[in-house]
Amino acid sequence: MKNSYDLVVIGSGAAGMISAIVSSRNGKDVLLCEQQEKLGPKLKATGGGRCNLTNTLSNEDFMNSFGKNGKFMFDALKDFNHQDLINFLEQIGVETHIPDGFKVFPVTHNSSTIIKALEQELINVGVEVAYSTKVDDIIFEDNCVKKVCTSKGEVITTKVIVATGGLGYPKLGANGDGYTFAKASGHRVTSLHPAMTPLLTKETWVAQCRADTIAKAQVSVNIKKHRNLKKTGDLIFTNKGVRGPVVLDFSREVTPLLEKYGEVPILINMLKGMNEEELFSYIKKRTLANPDFNILQTLETLLPSSVIKELCKLVDADYELKFKDLKGEIRQNLVKILVNTPLTISNHLGFERAMITRGGISLKQINPRTMQSKLVQGLYFCGEVVDLDGPCGGYNLQWSFASGNLAGKLLD
Repeated sequence: MKNSYDLVVIGSGAAGMISAIVSSRNGKDVLLCEQQEKLGPKLKATGGGRCNLTNTLSNEDFMNSFGKNGKFMFDALKDFNHQDLINFLEQIGVETHIPDGFKVFPVTHNSSTIIKALEQELINVGVEVAYSTKVDDIIFEDNCVKKVCTSKGEVITTKVIVATGGLGYPKLGANGDGYTFAKASGHRVTSLHPAMTPLLTKETWVAQCRADTIAKAQVSVNIKKHRNLKKTGDLIFTNKGVRGPVVLDFSREVTPLLEKYGEVPILINMLKGMNEEELFSYIKKRTLANPDFNILQTLETLLPSSVIKELCKLVDADYELKFKDLKGEIRQNLVKILVNTPLTISNHLGFERAMITRGGISLKQINPRTMQSKLVQGLYFCGEVVDLDGPCGGYNLQWSFASGNLAGKLLD
């Protein structure tokens, strides 16, 4: 490690590695600092190691998926959208495919393929990588970057890219350093919450259903002012709560509400959107065709038997009886709970199991055309460390690559 570089990049996730590559390709002398012994520790775990890189949405639809802050991405995506990412990866030897027509994966479905290719490209373009090197401080003078202090000594530089990621999975190196650097240089960091994390429920009956996956479950918040918060996707019951793609997406909305309300009531439609009237009609047709069927047999084409049994217990319905033999009130209550199953989210698994972080460095203090700070000359932020997070499906990795690419151009 020398004593001066044109640019120091902090963090070797997707954003950090591509920013270092882009800068070095443009003739800059670049140092990439990674506090772990290997590159991309969190990237390696992405998507359970399968590495869903991006998706095929248009830029407009992609930005809308991030909510009100999504428009901030306009310039980054215009310069580096999903097709640009596919082309970039092809250039460095990674073949990708789109098996479902939407999600883009390396053909190996292995994140190590991506990391190895990026690592080789870092070598090819001459980026110096400092492993096991923690950046302790960034020194500023007159609102300009002057140097960084690392665990292996001081480095003079006028450009720093902070690509440290969020707080999720601390065992993979997440420690919040990026937020510390931002605050020390006068930037505001919004409230930070775990996102893409399993949720815990007050109700214990879910433990009896943990072997079952519910396809296309519709989940919504049952708080009057937040009823617009809804998601649809596959749901899995666990020993103490719920997980699955829909829950990981939904947790982005729920964890801030947990902090505010203490617990969050939700409703789940496990019948692919069927309402009470439609369910009554379904049961009537099924019963006419199979007059000897009990409740369990009548509903088994809609839900797993374990789920039917637990919901029947909640409304005192004997699932061995025929539907018509239930008392009218119990029959009505069973239909209601089947259509809208109530659960109470009581907690989450914290940053220990959170794939991403909701919140981050305020976008108002970052120039979206360059990713440079509006407060400090030569200081850039990209990737998860800023206040942007998206749903499952390649959104967050695409943002990391796109923002890292833009930051790496070191535009003023």
